Amino acid sequence: MKPKPLVHAVLIVVPLALAFAAGALVLKRPGAAPERVERYGMVIGVKPEKIAYYRQLHAAAWPGVLARIKDCHIRNYSIYFREVAQGQFLLFSYFEYTGNDLAADMARMAADIETQRWWKETDPCQSPIPTRLDKEFWSRMDEVFHAD
Repeated sequence: MKPKPLVHAVLIVVPLALAFAAGALVLKRPGAAPERVERYGMVIGVKPEKIAYYRQLHAAAWPGVLARIKDCHIRNYSIYFREVAQGQFLLFSYFEYTGNDLAADMARMAADIETQRWWKETDPCQSPIPTRLDKEFWSRMDEVFHAD
């Protein structure tokens, strides 16, 4: 009996939006072209008075925004919420990027009219962390561990 092919994965992390791709993750499947995957973890504050509205928006995310995310080679996208100190709240996002040019895909997303309208709703809910890099809104996080 012939053994089933195994899927091999090599992952390199580079965190989100507006960040440049610093590494690549290649998934190899026998007989298939390699798939490029970059994993991103991001963090940002959320204003206490905006939490309910932020949750409401994401409970009914706009179909056009979801389509643009997918069109820009982003998959497996999640946002998590946590109170980290009395009255201090953070959002953590995780996503995988499968394209070849993150900067171009993020520029395409930023040029999308519906995405711009979405950000006009979500951005006022958020507050960048004090240690963010220049021009960062959501801040990239370094991956310290991963296991498949």
